[in-house]
Amino acid sequence: MEGMKIHQRSKLKLRPFYNLPEDTRVLILALAAGLLSGGAAVLLRFLIEWIKEGLIPLSAGFSYRFANLLIPGVGMLLSLLFVKYFVKDNISHGVTRVLEAVSRNESHIKSHNMWSSMAASAVTIGFGGSVGAEAPIVYTGAAIGSNLARLAKFSYANITVLLGCGAAGAIAGIFKAPLAGILFTMEILMFNLSMASLLPLLLSAMSATVVSYIFTGQTAMFHCTLTPFSMQNIPFYILMGMLCGVGSVFFMNATLGLEDKLGRMKNPYGRWALCALGLGILIFLFPVLYGEGYTSIISLLNGHVLEIDTQTPLSFMLDSPWGVPLFFLLVFLVKVLAMTFTNVGGGVGGTFGPTLFVGAILGFVIARSLNLLFATRGITVPEQNFVLVGMAAMMAGVMQAPLTAIFLIAEITGGYELFLPLIIAATISFGTTRLFEKYSIYTKRIAQAGDLLTHDSDQAVLTLLKTSDLVRDKYPRIAPDASLRNLVGVISGSNAALVAVVDERGVFQGLVNIENIRKLLFDESKYDSLKVYNLMVQPPTYVKMDEKMDSVMAKFDKTGAWRLPVVDSEKRYKGFVSRSRILTAYREELKEISRA
Repeated sequence: MEGMKIHQRSKLKLRPFYNLPEDTRVLILALAAGLLSGGAAVLLRFLIEWIKEGLIPLSAGFSYRFANLLIPGVGMLLSLLFVKYFVKDNISHGVTRVLEAVSRNESHIKSHNMWSSMAASAVTIGFGGSVGAEAPIVYTGAAIGSNLARLAKFSYANITVLLGCGAAGAIAGIFKAPLAGILFTMEILMFNLSMASLLPLLLSAMSATVVSYIFTGQTAMFHCTLTPFSMQNIPFYILMGMLCGVGSVFFMNATLGLEDKLGRMKNPYGRWALCALGLGILIFLFPVLYGEGYTSIISLLNGHVLEIDTQTPLSFMLDSPWGVPLFFLLVFLVKVLAMTFTNVGGGVGGTFGPTLFVGAILGFVIARSLNLLFATRGITVPEQNFVLVGMAAMMAGVMQAPLTAIFLIAEITGGYELFLPLIIAATISFGTTRLFEKYSIYTKRIAQAGDLLTHDSDQAVLTLLKTSDLVRDKYPRIAPDASLRNLVGVISGSNAALVAVVDERGVFQGLVNIENIRKLLFDESKYDSLKVYNLMVQPPTYVKMDEKMDSVMAKFDKTGAWRLPVVDSEKRYKGFVSRSRILTAYREELKEISRA
């Protein structure tokens, strides 16, 4: 009885909130999502640094830091065990998981994702895993927004808005970049966004940034020393945009290809052992790959190349002028391996941070190479500027999000004075990448499965519609060897225009169109001589239960049919789907997403 009273009191307390208009509740929860996402971002940063500092004594005193051969693998194993035996769910590739939730699961994200991705990534990165913390925190923030919206009993459109608010707050909180958080959500996560959704996103991003300011200060995440922009360097920025576009294509294809190949190993512990060994060797050869690599980015942004940890067996390369860009070009190439080993081997992290890292590295390589090539002509380019612009150019290509790239890099570095080269390089990199890759690293696999929402409203609606939700089994059934008399008995109690012919195993055999046999219904002399298999016809095509809606609509357009039978993988009959039912559902779904 006491428990019932407490439950009733809690419902009474929440009732004033539920009585508010839904738009007002969205704004309230957008603010809450921003505060919680910003707090989660700060907490994740704190956990990563706390773990790193706790591990410092373990690597002290080792020549070439032999401890780094083992420490990242231990973190991957801990993350693997945590996910396998405690979480029991796939929490890798956070941004892709959020996109899948929007397109496949009505923007619903499981409640454990409000903390599980954050915990696993803290261990992975804290122990030196060569991945980023941004994708896990985006997953965390999106889960916070999704679950708050579900608690408030919002519609699909507003659940999606709150999901986006949580993601925007996560990016804004971890980078202290509110505008980048909003643009990230608009470009990558929330398609067909209306102006009505902009205010909740602003509230969430700003509140998350304030939380981050309170706990981490107001300074930019990457402090840097830059040289004023010079118009004579525009051709070099154009060249860098093209090279970063090519680098983006390499980064995406190498990452996804390696993940597919390594993922074929069925034994998770065997896969972990291989990846842990590979990552350990790479970090031993290139210590700069340890962790996110943000300290190396800061060194490059301030022209302190020699401060980067290069105490490796390959350090002899740094003794010659051309050896320096060659060494860092190798770092660019092997970063893909290190990141993939970490993720496939059981670690939890994203590609966001590594994209910034390789962009900075490639920007430095290009600038240093240009300076060496034109040294005799007295032409020099500012290396720090190219490092900063390279980060934006790689982001624009890999993530297919040029606006996010431009404003994020400007916000996290204070590099607004380089706004024009940021725009030039990011735009050209994006355009170059699109010549070879239509989708980003986040959306490519989802697009291949036919589940990607796009900025095309028609395509977005078709993606959201599910064939299984539109099947109707109101049509009568009959066996193929039944007589015409039996058929008359079946249709006498139904006003259906079709009868499904199904055998004893439930397998669809054909259909009887009542209009086509109307004359026979009044010829009693044939009631016992004619069988259903004499009267049935085959439909022009079939629809599978799990078939994508754009494929279903293509079949209707090709055949001109009004109704088509739906079967499962073993051709068992499930019902019919009609063109009119699809169009009605389409109109309702279009209204729903137009509210987002």
